[in-house]
Amino acid sequence: MNREYPERPMVGVGGVVVRNGQVLLVRRGQEPLKGEWSVPGGMVSVGERLEEAVRRELMEETGLVIEPLSGLGVFDRILKAGDRVRYHYVLVDYLCRAVRGEAKAASDVTEVRWAASDRLAEFKINKETHTLIEKAFREGDGLSL
Repeated sequence: MNREYPERPMVGVGGVVVRNGQVLLVRRGQEPLKGEWSVPGGMVSVGERLEEAVRRELMEETGLVIEPLSGLGVFDRILKAGDRVRYHYVLVDYLCRAVRGEAKAASDVTEVRWAASDRLAEFKINKETHTLIEKAFREGDGLSL
């Protein structure tokens, strides 16, 4: 199925990796959101469980081995071109812990950065992602992330 102008919503996952009071951000290298900062993630493959998908996507995009700890939320990302739906994703986001590896840009991202919560305004992050990251900081507090 085409991602652009799809016949139905597509399922994706995101991993909000928190470590030492910072969150891992990636700069998207492809549409949608090309050039914008976000949390790493991508599409779920047929037959793949959500937690498997988030592990795979974070390894592909950042080189990190992660452990999903808990679900943070489910939301729609619907982007329109005029009256037509150009992209429609149902996204399942997880709070994650980095297990091993060094974060580096790979796959369809052009940059990775660790950012403290008080520095998020420096990145072009949409409102929904910013809210998700703040929730991850609250829920991750005390988990030795």
